[in-house]
Amino acid sequence: MPTSTEDREWAARAASGDQDAFREIYRAHVRPVYWIAHGILGSAQDAEDVAQETFVVAWRKLPGLELAGDSLLPWLATICRFQAANRLRILRRDRANAADALEETIPDTVSVEDQVISAALAERIAEEVGRLDETDRRIFLLCAVEGYAYQVAAEELGVSHAVVRNRLSRVRTRLRGAAQEMRDA
Repeated sequence: MPTSTEDREWAARAASGDQDAFREIYRAHVRPVYWIAHGILGSAQDAEDVAQETFVVAWRKLPGLELAGDSLLPWLATICRFQAANRLRILRRDRANAADALEETIPDTVSVEDQVISAALAERIAEEVGRLDETDRRIFLLCAVEGYAYQVAAEELGVSHAVVRNRLSRVRTRLRGAAQEMRDA
């Protein structure tokens, strides 16, 4: 912790534009400012941002500062609290807007027509998968349905990675075509 003389000297020099003096102020007080912000916000990332914002504001306000006490920390803490309060307002507003936007994207009811189309589309895709030859069907089921990696599916089927990748690509193209036919109909 700096002495009162150091804080006063650094503040006077920094107020006249001395960046080295301001750097000393920053080094001496960034930790307590960070922890004040963290105590208010509860988030390390937000606390880091607010600590940085606090020192940006302090740099701008230093030329007009009349240090009342011996330390700059109470002044920095006040700036920090204001910056943290601003950040909380922004976070609350963003959460409220995100919740409103989410509510707008969720339909109030599910359309019976959409359910029928989805069921018909699923049936059409299942039909198309049923028409695939055995190897293509197994590749599709392993990779697309069960989530196997290409190499694992290749080992399971006794084929190469390239065979799985190429055949699955063709199967997906075929299924996209079937889905597009359903949409166009």
